[in-house]
Amino acid sequence: MRRIEIDIPALGRAIAELDDRNPRTAEAVWNALPIVGKAMLWGEEVYFETPLDCKDENTSPSATAGDISYWSPGNAICIFFGSTQPYSPVNHIGRISEGLGIFSDVIEGAEIVLRRAR
Repeated sequence: MRRIEIDIPALGRAIAELDDRNPRTAEAVWNALPIVGKAMLWGEEVYFETPLDCKDENTSPSATAGDISYWSPGNAICIFFGSTQPYSPVNHIGRISEGLGIFSDVIEGAEIVLRRAR
């Protein structure tokens, strides 16, 4: 299982495990790490633009708390931490396994760093 760290300075760190719901998208994210972005908020979702340009693979119109997804219209990584649903279908690539609670304290513009877990 491939694990990634999601670091938000001053708030802490979460751990996620990439899965095989959208393997091409998950592989592209893994190969692009580390990825640094600036947080934006949509209800109980944190998202940020990335340099990736992935195609839709096996999109889903819904999400559950803990899902990490790629949203192709915005070339963005989305982290769902509550009941908010995607604006439009997303490619789910993994799940938060530790530290989901930090995302409720994220403010717009906060730096987010994704890297391979040690």
